[in-house]
Formats: sequence, structure tokens, C-alpha cells
Amino acid sequence: MHLHKTHGAPAAVASLPDSHATGDTFRGVRVLWTSQLNGTGSSSYGGSFSGAAPRGFVHHPIPIGGARQRCLRLEFRRRDRDVVRDAYIPFVLEEAAALRAKMRERKLYTNNSGFCGGVGGGMDDHQILWKAHAFSHPSTFDTLAIDPELRDAIRADLLRFVRRREHYTRAGRAWKRGYLLHGPPGTGKTSLVAAIANLLEFDIYDLELTTVMSNFDLRRLLASTRPKSVIVVEDVDCSLGLFDRTRAPVSTDDEPMPHPSLAFLPPAVEAAMQRETISLSGVLNFVDGLWSSCVGERLVVFTTNHMDRLDPALLRPGRMDRKIELGYCKAPALRVLAANYLVDDGEHRDVALARACEELMGEAARLLEEVQVTPADVAEVFMGCDGDEGAHAALQKLVDHLGTRRNTQGPV
Repeated sequence: MHLHKTHGAPAAVASLPDSHATGDTFRGVRVLWTSQLNGTGSSSYGGSFSGAAPRGFVHHPIPIGGARQRCLRLEFRRRDRDVVRDAYIPFVLEEAAALRAKMRERKLYTNNSGFCGGVGGGMDDHQILWKAHAFSHPSTFDTLAIDPELRDAIRADLLRFVRRREHYTRAGRAWKRGYLLHGPPGTGKTSLVAAIANLLEFDIYDLELTTVMSNFDLRRLLASTRPKSVIVVEDVDCSLGLFDRTRAPVSTDDEPMPHPSLAFLPPAVEAAMQRETISLSGVLNFVDGLWSSCVGERLVVFTTNHMDRLDPALLRPGRMDRKIELGYCKAPALRVLAANYLVDDGEHRDVALARACEELMGEAARLLEEVQVTPADVAEVFMGCDGDEGAHAALQKLVDHLGTRRNTQGPV
């Protein structure tokens, strides 16, 4: 065997040296694979034969690429032709596709606003419109500081989605799903997006709507994305024209007044909104119109800190399939954060100390019912603790911090 590992790949890949063979058995059928280079006797399959096949066997060279045209020769008994052709070869191709997806380096793409509407110069739209970065985020569903029931429901929904391609086809729907993540800043929306991508082994497309110049460019960006991807629009309430149109007031002299949601926008975003380069209908078509079906096996995720500021048309069922609220830290999330950040160092073996830690956890959980603290706030307290202090000292600091917040905020 030859082993090789490309930069960034999660594991090494094994391959057969030239003129070496390996056997396989499938449903009782024995086959033989041989790796070889093209020789003097090439076949219509692009491979070559060196010598005759064993009596009763049929061989098919399968090219595997490379400048020297390496190929694999597959040998099997003639009587097994139908099993090999109709079952074994599709099985091998399916397994190969799954392995490629698992071994590939996943990417985080950001849109290149400067190239929208430009000329390709020989490159495809994906290269023109998106800039790739290596994606390696440690967030998983096990480390998410959210309610366990909500976490498990989201995970089950995602796994069901990727298994139901035929179901979507039978129902006449595009193979996509839409999530709206809403809640205060610091409640884990970005971490959830990363955990989703890690669970499904999808790439992420981080779409910045404020840099897109027109509906045409938005469609072009959408069409250039690839399957097995999560398309993310963060802080969609700050994007162009997506606020609730029904709430826009009008002044007494019949002149339109600035929309109240413009007051919290940065100047650059407000200026972009006033250009009206992207319409709400363009975004809705992006979410569930005809253009949304151009790429399958895709998840569209919008995040917002203020769901009430969004136009109701964006929240209609079929556009956002699930609206997931990520709220302030409570006892279940606290336990996840404690497991993530606090090093035990044998404290659980000290019965008295373990009991004291449980009492502090209970006190912290009680205080969390009285103050509004995000998981990010709790994580910051834990991160500020010296690793040598132990879990008890870290929990004591958290209780003190929460007590101070309660005295400052007052009970909720």
C-alpha cells in the first residue's frame, strides 16, 4: 500500500502501487482489483491489459486519472456480470463519493462584492464571486450551551433533512431547508451555525447582503453555490429593505419619515438601504422562489437579534421552516458550559468538594432565573479563571458575578 496525505486533509489515503492487486467479496461474488499504468494494449475503457485474464473471468479497466493514465482493472467471473454491473459498481461509486465528502477539507466562503457584475476572464462564477477560507470550527452539538431538548430536536431535524431527498422530489419541493435563528447577542447563534456545518459536513457560504449591488447579482451568487452547503445571512434585520414595511410611519405633511429601524443602523448600511439596490422580492426569491431550487441539498440560515423588525413576508411558512429562539442562559446551558470550560482535576473524588460544587451550581442556576445573562457572559467568567483554581473557585466567581448583576439589574 501507498499512503499519502494532502495538506489540511483529516487523514491519510491508501492506494495500490502499480501492478498490485487486492480482492473483494460482494454478496458472495469474488472480484479482483489490480492497479496498473497504460501499456501497449489499450482498451476502449481507457485502460490496458498486461496478459490474459484468468479463465472464466471478465476484466474492465477503470481509469483513475493522472498524467500517466493510471487505471484499475476489475476482474470477475462472467456469470457474475449482472451483479457486478447492477449492484457492485454502483455500491463502489456511492462509497467513494461518501469517502471523498468525508476526507475533503471544508470551506468557509465569503462573497467578493467587487466582482459582482464583472467579466469572468475564464473563471467560473464560483471562483469570481466567492473567496474560500479553510473552515475548522470546534463547535459541535455536544458543546452547544442551549436547552438539551431544543438541541436534540434541531439535530434530529437536520439528519432527517439530509436523508429525505426522494421525499422532497415526490412532494415537488426543492431539497432545501430554512432556519431563522433569533435571540439576544451572545446566545450562541454563530456557534449553532458552525455546529450545523460540522454535523452535516457542509461548507458555509457567509453572504453579506449589504455588499450585493442588485437582485441580478444576488441570483448570480445563489446560482454559483454548491450542494452540501449552509448559506448564512447574519444580522438579517440590518440588511437591505428587510424591515417590517407595515410599521413605517408617515408625517403629518404627507412626507415619508425615516423608518424607526434605520436609527440603529451603521451609516454605511443606511446608505446602502437608501440606494435600494436589492428589493425584498429579490430576497424572497432567493429564499423560496424559482432561483432557490437551482442548487439542492442546501440549508439557508438567517440570524437576527430583533425578529420583530423583520418583514412578515420573510417569516412565512415555507420560507423559514423553523424559527429557533436562543435565549438567556439557564441551568441546562450552565451545566454544558461548566463541562466545556471547567477542568475537574480530581475534584469529583473529594466528596466534600464535589458536594460544594453542586451547591454552587444550584445557587448559580437560581440566580440565572433572576437575571438576564447570556451563555457568552458565563463563558467569559469561566475563561477569566486561572486553570489552576479548579471548578469550585470558578463556580464561586460565577455566583459572585451573578449576584452583582442581580443587584445592578434588579430581578427580572
